[in-house]
Amino acid sequence: MSRHPYIAVEGVIGVGKTTLVRLLSKDFNAEPLLEVFEENPFLSDFYSDRARYAFQTQIFFLLSRYRQQHDVIPRALMRSALISDYTFAKDALFARLNLGGDELAVYNRLHAALAEKIPKPDLLVYLRAGLDMLMARIAARDRPYERAMDRRYIESLRLAYDGFVAGYTDCPVLAIDTDELNFVQDPFALDSVRERIRAALRQGTFQEALPHMPVTLTESDRSALGELQRAQAQAGETRRDAVAEFLSLTRSVGEVSAVLLDGGDQRMLRHSLAACLSRLMHLADATGVDLDEAYRAYSERK
Repeated sequence: MSRHPYIAVEGVIGVGKTTLVRLLSKDFNAEPLLEVFEENPFLSDFYSDRARYAFQTQIFFLLSRYRQQHDVIPRALMRSALISDYTFAKDALFARLNLGGDELAVYNRLHAALAEKIPKPDLLVYLRAGLDMLMARIAARDRPYERAMDRRYIESLRLAYDGFVAGYTDCPVLAIDTDELNFVQDPFALDSVRERIRAALRQGTFQEALPHMPVTLTESDRSALGELQRAQAQAGETRRDAVAEFLSLTRSVGEVSAVLLDGGDQRMLRHSLAACLSRLMHLADATGVDLDEAYRAYSERK
């Protein structure tokens, strides 16, 4: 872990990532890292014709994000904390939505090679909002290239983000619903977000070392402690397996939603549903649940 904490804020277009980063940078004595997306010469063309300009837009973003994060993050963390309005990992989320076939294969190879050289955040703050709220915020900021934003694209992106965050393992995630949270105009809302982030950093991601206090254990104490540690390790491994399977299941459900929204064919739908079924069975195995018995009990209650 770096000497100073690195916080990344993520979420769908219009959810308020950049605004929150600017508001929090002073509170956390952090250097803001803002995505430079307006330099992409293909962006306005992409929003008017996604199929034609997707590959050019995606590759430009990938290389631009790599250059910025690879150059800025290590140096910034030597000076102070860092708070960014995007992660490098999210670039692949957009690629899966917008590319396919050979273009996606080329992109994936390039992304995998570059991602190894990018520092991971200590905490990911995920801002969520419903589709109506997102569309209202996009309209309110009135960027020229977003005026014809496709509502279905934003919804598929929102669901894809949920799946992306559900399977994100690079660092702990703090999810915050923002539909009724106006941290721009309401200082109490901003205070709430600020304190939740501070608590998340203390609890699991970035905390100062506690003072060392020597402890003398008897042989009996050491034996009991060993038994407890072994039991905790076994229970912890089981929980981790179950959580991993649940996150995979959530991601698969998100993929089904994306297929349905995009009007996918039966082959794609069968594949997505089969992935859900497989993940559900793995989750049942990890938690020791008999699915047949659980379904019978559920049917009887109905």
